[in-house]
Amino acid sequence: MMKKRSISASKASLVLFLCQMISALDVPLDSKLLEELSQPPTITQQSPKDYIVDPRENIVIQCEAKGKPPPSFSWTRNGTHFDIDKDAQVTMKPNSGTLVVNIMNGGKAEAYEGVYQCTARNERGAAISNNIVIRPSRSPLWTKEKLEPNHVREGDSLVLHCRPPVGLPPPIIFWMDNAFQRLPQSERVSQGLNGDLYFSNVQPEDTREDYICYARFNHTQTIQQKQPISVKVFSMDSLNDTIAANLSDTDIYGAKPVTERQPILLTPTGSTSTKVELRGNVLLLECIAAGLPTPVIRWIKEGGELPANRTFFENFKKTLKITDVSEADSGNYKCIARNILGSAHHVISVTVKAAPYWITAPRNLVLSPGEDGTLICRANGNPKPNISWLANGVPISIAPEDPSRKVDGDTIIFSHVQERSSAVYQCNASNEYGYLLANAFVNVLAEPPRILTPANKLYQVIADSPALLDCAYFGSPKPEIEWFRGVKGSILRGSEYIFHDNGTLEIPVAQKDSTGTYTCVARNELGKIQNEVQLEVKDPTMIIKQPEYKVIQRYGQVSFECIIKHDTTLLPTIIWLKDNGELPDDERFLVGKDNLTIMNVTDKDDGTYTCIVNTTLDSVSASAVLTVVAAPPTPAIIYARPNPPFDLELTGQLERSVELSWIPGDENNSPITSFVIEYEDGLHEPGVWHYQTEVPGTQTTVQLKLSPYVNYSFRVIAVNEIGRSQPSEPSEQYLTKSANPDENPSNVQGIGSEPDNLVITWESLKGFQSNGPGLQYKVSWRQKDVDDEWTSVIVANVSKYIVSGTPTFVPYEIKVQALNDLGYAPEPSEVIGHSGEDLPMVAPGNVQVHVINSTLAKVHWDPVPLKTVRGHLQGYKVYYWKVQSLSRRSRRHVEKKILTFRGNKTFGMLPGLEPYSSYKLNVRVVNGKGEGPASPDKVFKTPEGVPSSPSFLKITNPTLDSLTLEWGLPTHPNGILTSYILKFQPINNTHELGPLVEIRIPANESSLILKNLNYSTRYKFYFNAQTSVGSGSQITEEAVTIMDEAGILRPAVGAGKVQPLYPRIRNVTTAAAETYANISWEYEGPDHANFYVEYGVAGSKEDWKKEIVNGSRSFFVLKGLTPGTAYKVRVGAEGLSGFRSSEDVFETGPAMASRQVDIATQGWFIGLMCAVALLILILLIVCFIRRNKGGKYPVKEKEDAHADPEIQPMKEDDGTFGEYSDAEDHKPLKKGSRTPSDRTVKKEDSDDSLVDYGEGVNGQFNEDGSFIGQYSGKKEKEPAEGNESSEAPSPVNAMNSFV
Repeated sequence: MMKKRSISASKASLVLFLCQMISALDVPLDSKLLEELSQPPTITQQSPKDYIVDPRENIVIQCEAKGKPPPSFSWTRNGTHFDIDKDAQVTMKPNSGTLVVNIMNGGKAEAYEGVYQCTARNERGAAISNNIVIRPSRSPLWTKEKLEPNHVREGDSLVLHCRPPVGLPPPIIFWMDNAFQRLPQSERVSQGLNGDLYFSNVQPEDTREDYICYARFNHTQTIQQKQPISVKVFSMDSLNDTIAANLSDTDIYGAKPVTERQPILLTPTGSTSTKVELRGNVLLLECIAAGLPTPVIRWIKEGGELPANRTFFENFKKTLKITDVSEADSGNYKCIARNILGSAHHVISVTVKAAPYWITAPRNLVLSPGEDGTLICRANGNPKPNISWLANGVPISIAPEDPSRKVDGDTIIFSHVQERSSAVYQCNASNEYGYLLANAFVNVLAEPPRILTPANKLYQVIADSPALLDCAYFGSPKPEIEWFRGVKGSILRGSEYIFHDNGTLEIPVAQKDSTGTYTCVARNELGKIQNEVQLEVKDPTMIIKQPEYKVIQRYGQVSFECIIKHDTTLLPTIIWLKDNGELPDDERFLVGKDNLTIMNVTDKDDGTYTCIVNTTLDSVSASAVLTVVAAPPTPAIIYARPNPPFDLELTGQLERSVELSWIPGDENNSPITSFVIEYEDGLHEPGVWHYQTEVPGTQTTVQLKLSPYVNYSFRVIAVNEIGRSQPSEPSEQYLTKSANPDENPSNVQGIGSEPDNLVITWESLKGFQSNGPGLQYKVSWRQKDVDDEWTSVIVANVSKYIVSGTPTFVPYEIKVQALNDLGYAPEPSEVIGHSGEDLPMVAPGNVQVHVINSTLAKVHWDPVPLKTVRGHLQGYKVYYWKVQSLSRRSRRHVEKKILTFRGNKTFGMLPGLEPYSSYKLNVRVVNGKGEGPASPDKVFKTPEGVPSSPSFLKITNPTLDSLTLEWGLPTHPNGILTSYILKFQPINNTHELGPLVEIRIPANESSLILKNLNYSTRYKFYFNAQTSVGSGSQITEEAVTIMDEAGILRPAVGAGKVQPLYPRIRNVTTAAAETYANISWEYEGPDHANFYVEYGVAGSKEDWKKEIVNGSRSFFVLKGLTPGTAYKVRVGAEGLSGFRSSEDVFETGPAMASRQVDIATQGWFIGLMCAVALLILILLIVCFIRRNKGGKYPVKEKEDAHADPEIQPMKEDDGTFGEYSDAEDHKPLKKGSRTPSDRTVKKEDSDDSLVDYGEGVNGQFNEDGSFIGQYSGKKEKEPAEGNESSEAPSPVNAMNSFV
């Protein structure tokens, strides 16, 4: 029992939670123990909350639970008790709460629609299931509607509406043709999320009469079909033909071509929309646009990025799919549809809500009498869910009181529980989007200790490895565990043992003397129990002779040894591997007791061989490499690096020189070209060899220069064309005598780090440069230009000295001299340094600004006195920034710019200023320490400048004689706009410009309608803005006025008017026979033209042949052509230089025999065909008679079982359809009305055939035109009932709230 303590109310929940973590019992998963302990019910299996059932099958509502004693089950339906015994169609499975509603024997699924809840109860509590909403699936028929044919002009957009019937669950939509082949989709033609088929622009090939929308209802395995939709696309070519049939050649210039259009959105409509999605779901956003050329869709998230790994684009990027959405995915998503003419966009505001989800679900609690504990239920959602508690299925507010229980929001606190406190608690978290329900029991047990580990269990381990001795236990209250050595030994304690919370004893390093009996004792206030286990510690297995590396000649014999030592009580096994795999299955490999022998070795035996020794407790291994080589060939001349020189000798030792001699090694068939001599300083850098000199290969002695106080050793390396030899053995050592330093430190500098110091630095001498022991430095300094004595200090072998207390930034003379125990180096040279700098004291004065023009200004200032700089003058910095634009009067974020002028400069230019703006600036002096104070801010203004070009010029609403111009303000007005200047002039078909017209427009205008223009004429516009300074840069644009309503150009009238659109010849077509070809074309242009046809053999380099066309006809016959030959052809107009059509290529037909007989007109052939037809008719009559008289066959059995004459099944042998009824008139269709000519649906013909959507080939159409499922392998079913336009309401609200 826990001792009572007085605690503050604010800390109560924390202490109780800790108590739960400490006191709550873990029940081991021991089957025998679980059978003996009492336990409240726990729901183990239940049907989903929203349960849609097949109305033709039995309804199975699952509810399984466990507990001790086994629980009993009861059900509620729509909130009231459901008496199962009174309903003959409902049964409950034995030892289970699962209900079975018998629908196949007369029950109606609609009668059992409702909200069901299961309760599992025993003497320790009651657990409840979720609310299970039962709804039968529905697949209603298509509503009757009259579909008019769609007549569409080429290039226009089109939407074919599907409008499927509302089913449960919603159907899957797809579009197919009469042949049950899926209609191809692309960026231009695609299906929307609502099932409609969208055409961004229609093309002539879209003309067809069998656009059919299908709806597949998965639960009832039914496919519904909408009536076919007809689409007729009228192309501009056909419109030309119609006009040509009614007008003469002299009056027609050709119909207007297909008009390109900028994008508009077909769905969604408007500029904005909203979308709400639930957390964890898939977010689908769609944008489908019309336009020509076909628009391309792009998606962005305003103010953020699309999630990297959860974003997918579908339906040719028209659908944005984001998986597993969260609240962070809320925001505005913009789709942009763009083509070469412009763009359109739509913003979808997405809000992510959340059904409740667990943060901490309540967990089962097993306590001992008198203990404390808590149940915690924490959930989140959007909106935040409401938390409510139930006890044994009853709201806790009306449940029987329990003094040990206290409810605090999402937590139930238990204090000093007793066995009667056992119960099952339910936590319900709900909001408007759903609910969560969790059962958690509190089971109060009083149980004496039990040890679950078998008695006298034997543990075996290898010496020096850990030993883990189990003592699995259970008891309530939780027992205390103790271990003893032997049966009556002392309790085990100390660092050599580890005691785990689950009762296990760990001996980290078991030794041989650890062998023996160990006793585990478990005790609590209700009793005590003990158990003994045995430990045996074995000797480790070792390989005392490992296999060794072998090199063997081909066809030889090799052996690998693997001799082991092991514990005598363990049985070892030896396994040999080659390259970590099994040995080859080859009789050449002989495995002995402790060796492996390979006979007649070949090249493929090359590899790594491993010996693995296994026992029941350990495993060891060792490996060796076998290299197979060929028999040695005849020795060849070997060229190699030389052998190292030897017998090095030092002679003639002097203080600063010595002579070194040596004997060269074998040059190995390549002459020695040079010797490299290296030295080691054993006194200062032992073990480091330095380059000394290099001599020719013919020389074996050298005179070496030496430094004082160095302990020299020398070695020699020989070099030939192959490479360098190994170094020779070192020579004897030679220590030279000490001397004064020969040189002083280099790179002496004096730079202050603070305003009151001088830091003197230098590069120290290297070890051998010291020339003797006791290397030090004499540092001297004095202020320059002041009659001061030198101040000196001797420092150790360092490289820096700091002089403190100096004036700020004054020059000093500095010198550093080396010395050692024998004396000083020569007198050093002096260098000039400076003490530390400080920030400048004053700002530049008399700052003046002279504005040169609207973008450039010149600034002047007086230099500061050098004494106030207090450092090295580096220059001046000018800070300047724009305060505001004088034309817009709007402030913006201040972005300061800095210009640095080096040296003692007193003026500078400020480029890149913005016209008509107010600026401020200040000037600061700069030294090595930093910047001084700023001068007072100086304000100056730039004058007006010319404006930038207008931001856009858009020309819209073309009519016969007018155009509308719209424009945007210049991005940079650079002053006050006074007006806009518009100039325009017509352009004729030879790109010649007409007279230029100029119009001045007030500055406050943003659009203009130009009237009295020439019809069907191209104009070029020049547009710019003006300030008082002048005109800005211009923007240009071109536009064309339209033709009259009949699509026919009026002839130009009057002087000074330009010609209409450029003429052109297009759509050149050929119809070729053996020796002639009919050439036709279309001509567009205002003038009558005399045409000619040029032709030649395709691929030939010969000149074109030319034929003149009489009159202004648009066709010509080429004669005298060669059969079976490819020709190229083009059409041109006389008098128009370079005006021709594009080339066309055609091929004449092959040469035929002069006497050709058509077999279809021969009498004998007609007679034969009639005889064959008569014979087939007789055979069909005989088969029909036999079929009516004969026995049953598979389809006949199904027809008899259904007893419905209107249901025609599929043939099971070939998957063909029988006659079926249409959803509109319920009349049988004639053969071939909705199927291919062979009445088969072949899967191999198309990956998107109806077979794929129906999930099999054994199917049939129902009487209502639906396609129902024999393909699912189900038994006979009742047919779907009638055309139900409305369905019974379902209790769907129960899905969103538990109570």
